[in-house]
Amino acid sequence: MIRGGCYCGRNRYEVDSVFDVAYCHCTICRRISGAPVYAGVVTPKTDFRVVAGQPASFASSDHGTRWFCSTCGTQLYRTDARNDYVDVAIGTLDEPEAVAPKIHQWTGSKLAWFEIADDLPRVTDGTLPHPAKRNS
Repeated sequence: MIRGGCYCGRNRYEVDSVFDVAYCHCTICRRISGAPVYAGVVTPKTDFRVVAGQPASFASSDHGTRWFCSTCGTQLYRTDARNDYVDVAIGTLDEPEAVAPKIHQWTGSKLAWFEIADDLPRVTDGTLPHPAKRNS
């Protein structure tokens, strides 16, 4: 079980399984995270639950909803109306070292000055191959 929450501790969640872990270089994730790249743990919606608090939300696209703490502002996770997964911000995990990204997505939107210094697979858009079908 993976646990995490916001900076102030008001909102807490639990994750039962990890489907995938990815870096995202899209402009939305960069803006919302305030960082040159976002890292997220992808889990089935059935394996994710908020166990304390009530995160606030806003629509960040026509299909995506971002969930955050209305007290401290921590971005916690994202849901997508097109699928049955939750994308949890690695930085909000109690033990972020427990998971490591396996792929880079949206590298076509990557900042020119940001150098990717690993050998992980890369996709130029948001279409991720199933984790079991990757070369790395």
